[in-house]
Amino acid sequence: MGYSTIIDIIGSTIIGGLLLLVLLRTNSAAVENTYLNGQDLVVQENLTTVVEILENDFRKIGYCRDWTKIADPSKSIISADSTSIKFLTDVNNDGNVDTLYYYLGPTSQLSNTPNPRDRLLYRVINNETPKSANLGVTEFNLIYFNSFDDTLSFPITSPSEIASIQISVRVENTDAYNNKYVTGFWRQIRMSAPNLSNR
Repeated sequence: MGYSTIIDIIGSTIIGGLLLLVLLRTNSAAVENTYLNGQDLVVQENLTTVVEILENDFRKIGYCRDWTKIADPSKSIISADSTSIKFLTDVNNDGNVDTLYYYLGPTSQLSNTPNPRDRLLYRVINNETPKSANLGVTEFNLIYFNSFDDTLSFPITSPSEIASIQISVRVENTDAYNNKYVTGFWRQIRMSAPNLSNR
């Protein structure tokens, strides 16, 4: 009788230990899933914010409320590179021509964040101080096409040939959980500002 009781106690302890281990692992997985799902929401919101601003600005390349101020839209793109673009537009829809400049900062600027890949995406209106926010942008890539849908090679020496642009943006959360980063990606293929076709 005493021997079977000891075996029952040992068996119960082993089963209880296994159940406790399963419970702890389930709790850890639940915490990780909760964190990653919350970060996924943050990443999607940040990506949506970046995309809305980019789409609004890029569709207005060469636009001015007073169209006579940008009479030749082919000259509205001043410079273009794989991670930067400078163009003429009417930012506030007030009839004044503005220069809008987008460029991606170096990774060294955000060395204080845990994510080694996040960078600042700058938006500069005229000669104002560059403005940016750390929304976790890790990629901002531009590819340019001419009116025949042929890819323009870098360096782009004649921005007036640009008829459409492919924009790629990747956003990650700035903090990882167990070295896991949540990623959101958006690509606009062949975005064409209406005024670029008015040539």
